[in-house]
Amino acid sequence: MPIDSIWSYAPGLDQVQEQDLTDYTVVASDGTIGHVDRQADHHGMRHLVVDTGVWVFGRSLLVPVGVVTDVHTGERQVTLGCTRAEVKEAPRFRTDSETMDPAYLTAVGDYYHRLPPREGPTG
Repeated sequence: MPIDSIWSYAPGLDQVQEQDLTDYTVVASDGTIGHVDRQADHHGMRHLVVDTGVWVFGRSLLVPVGVVTDVHTGERQVTLGCTRAEVKEAPRFRTDSETMDPAYLTAVGDYYHRLPPREGPTG
């Protein structure tokens, strides 16, 4: 996957480009990680901020939309192409200002780009 594509939805997910995913449940390949708190597109780096609740001690995580493999509108669920452990190991998200910090976003993108490839959209 080219590094800049980590910030874009996969081609099969074009229908969600402008969709509000706030409050959708976020599910990794091995279980639920939380819900979408908000989504943003700063510096052309589109991403989701995921509230993990108590799973990661109440912290939020930043996930590039290129990691999204499917969106189930009826179930209000976003599926990621990585595991819970991989999401948890991503560069730590501490403050909202990081969603506008190109250096932080680049570090997050680099991390997710290096993960092993997973399945694409299921349709």
